[in-house]
Amino acid sequence: MKILDLLKDVSIDVNATCSNKDEAIDTLVSLMAKQGNLNDQDVYKQGIYAREELSTTGIGEGIAIPHAKTTAVTKASLATGISKDGIDYEAFDGSLANLFFTIAAPDGA
Repeated sequence: MKILDLLKDVSIDVNATCSNKDEAIDTLVSLMAKQGNLNDQDVYKQGIYAREELSTTGIGEGIAIPHAKTTAVTKASLATGISKDGIDYEAFDGSLANLFFTIAAPDGA
């Protein structure tokens, strides 16, 4: 499988206007939903927050990769957003996140 099979034009926002972690997650969930591979946006978002409770997905150097594996996902997908100003995503290195990738995987995948 190629990345282009997972990431579609409708799920990319190069001018994301989020100002905090919660808004970034909301934006990414909305972008993911545009692909039509979620059967429940709220359950998918809950999965992302459950994963964030284990450890931040702000990996540093301006990148965050929030993700969830849940029954709310019907098909593996990616979405991405870019915040020119950056936001505090609780990265390990303390950097602001500008590039966000979210991964959606079906439960059991």
